[in-house]
Amino acid sequence: MIEKTSISERRACRLVGLSRTVMRYTPEPKVEDAVLTQRMSELAAERRRFGYRRLHALLRREGVEANHKRIHRLYQAAGLAVRRRRKRHGVAVDREPLLLPSGPNQIWSMDFVFDALASGRRIKCLTIVDDFTKRRSMSRWIRASAVSTSPVYSIARRCWGDLVLGAERCAREPI
Repeated sequence: MIEKTSISERRACRLVGLSRTVMRYTPEPKVEDAVLTQRMSELAAERRRFGYRRLHALLRREGVEANHKRIHRLYQAAGLAVRRRRKRHGVAVDREPLLLPSGPNQIWSMDFVFDALASGRRIKCLTIVDDFTKRRSMSRWIRASAVSTSPVYSIARRCWGDLVLGAERCAREPI
């Protein structure tokens, strides 16, 4: 406003409602802030999953006197942020390739199907399917509260004594 018009600084400040000391103020960076930011960056590099609150706790243990608002302001000014975790792609264990059946009654798959009756009672259905014919070999309804891994294996073994069961796939033992 002063550069565009010929009015004085005093009159321009009065028109805007601003104190002259505020207009002339130039912030001087504190040396303490630079040291604190440097230490926060070092701690954040060591502990990537720590946010500003946990860094504040670490700095307090080191004897730094600074409130959480100042730590947050410096944390943001330094461009620090909690690093996001990467998704784990793949599994560390090598998987066996799935066996392709060449005829019926060689490989079966088993799974649970969930449902609820009109009365609200929950039921599960253990379904075992032949992979070659895609025909249901067995289906048993079981109360949902009574199902765990051991009854599943015992039911399947009662129907087929020579099955080797995996987590969800089962195959006839090699002869």
